[in-house]
Amino acid sequence: MQWIEAGCLEDIPILGARVMRTAQGDIALFRTANNEVFALNDKCPHRNGPLSQGIVHGNRVTCPLHNWVIELVTGSAVAPDEGRTACYPVKVEQGVVSISLRPDELQKSA
Repeated sequence: MQWIEAGCLEDIPILGARVMRTAQGDIALFRTANNEVFALNDKCPHRNGPLSQGIVHGNRVTCPLHNWVIELVTGSAVAPDEGRTACYPVKVEQGVVSISLRPDELQKSA
């Protein structure tokens, strides 16, 4: 798997997000209260709302447009809503966040 550096962990606010612009589109990097980092396509599966502008709570983000709740681990909407946005593998080493621009194939089947 090829990794690209996305920046420092400290650049992502706790319970917030940072957007990384790529050739594939915008990817939102989320940081939880436990300093876990997740990367999702920055488009809600409902109406393409900017997930990076949503509210992070636990391992979920709430879309700012229509309050859809999306799981950060899988990119899936929480029931009763349905849909999924792509999620990308993330690693944090010595405070540096890296992602793979290839959506996580394991999560696609989840």
